[in-house]
Amino acid sequence: MNTDTALQQVVERVRAAAADATPLRPRGGGTKDFYGQPPRGELLDLRALAGITSYEPSELVVTVRAGTPLAELEAALAEQGQCLPFEPPCFDAGGTVGGMVAAGLSGPSRASVGAVRDYVLGTTLINGRAEVLSFGGQVMKNVAGYDVSRVLAGSLGTLGVIAEVSLKVLPVAPAEATLAFACSQADALRLLNEWGGRPLPLNASSWFEHAPGAGVLRLRLRGAVAAVEAACAQLGGERQDPVRAAAGWAALRDQRMPWFALDADGPLALWRLSVPQTAPVIAIEGCAAPLVEWHGGQRWYFAPPAQATRLREAARAAGGHATLFRVPAAQSADCDVPRFDALSAPVARIHRALMQEFDPHGVFDRGRLFAGDQ
Repeated sequence: MNTDTALQQVVERVRAAAADATPLRPRGGGTKDFYGQPPRGELLDLRALAGITSYEPSELVVTVRAGTPLAELEAALAEQGQCLPFEPPCFDAGGTVGGMVAAGLSGPSRASVGAVRDYVLGTTLINGRAEVLSFGGQVMKNVAGYDVSRVLAGSLGTLGVIAEVSLKVLPVAPAEATLAFACSQADALRLLNEWGGRPLPLNASSWFEHAPGAGVLRLRLRGAVAAVEAACAQLGGERQDPVRAAAGWAALRDQRMPWFALDADGPLALWRLSVPQTAPVIAIEGCAAPLVEWHGGQRWYFAPPAQATRLREAARAAGGHATLFRVPAAQSADCDVPRFDALSAPVARIHRALMQEFDPHGVFDRGRLFAGDQ
């Protein structure tokens, strides 16, 4: 389908929904439907709104329609020796660029290179009035509306339909190495904090126990050849086979590692604690040792949804917050635990004011972010 025709069809669908008060839920590949509150409303399939509309490798900028498969975009960038450095997770085949921005999730390198929102230069949005709005541009110096484009990252479709996005891309690093260190969680956090204060090409890290009491810290280095080799010599550890290491980091990004296996009929849900990198070990009664990412800033736990208060109090005590990231399929429909921490009153007012401004008729599913909102 012609992309202009596809865009017009989406505009007309939104206009009709606003007229007859029909709630819509925009969706690309549906690979992140589990994230946030359960989606509601009539499905608005955006996969026809696809294609790379502009790509200037020398300018490190690509503009792409929201329904474009993320794998297609990454393949086009790879042909030019470039990449999305924040390593957006797909979780499954079919993830799209619009879903990447709407979810706002980043992969293992997030702590070193930045998040999705840091690479969004401009967007085209269809708001709840069926207006096609453009924000930002295709260069970093174009700041008109730039913050509006960034607000869409992590909005989960609550502000409108992301139709097109311009992204900053970067060259693939000349060198990469992964080192492994057998150590406890406390030692891993200490080492990461120590290394973080040194001029090392740190890119990603993960720590988890492969057996009770037997933990391994994996550290990925990226940068100039000389910098990576010098860091390997300084840090020691066991250097990993590059092919196997790359597969391991990809499995971590998309949560395909055995550690993330979730029993669809079991009682445990996957929780994400976002805390300062310097936070100490957070031991939660009844929970096994977490998987630690982002140099200590992201920690994954398995616990029943009913343990929400305990996990959220632990996260707040460490200076962070907790997200009920993934609920077993058997519990998802009936789980009334909010997926996200409650916002402070001032921040909640700003969020709802934005939703009212972009979508005054309530066409889009505000409940994806706020439990109980319509």
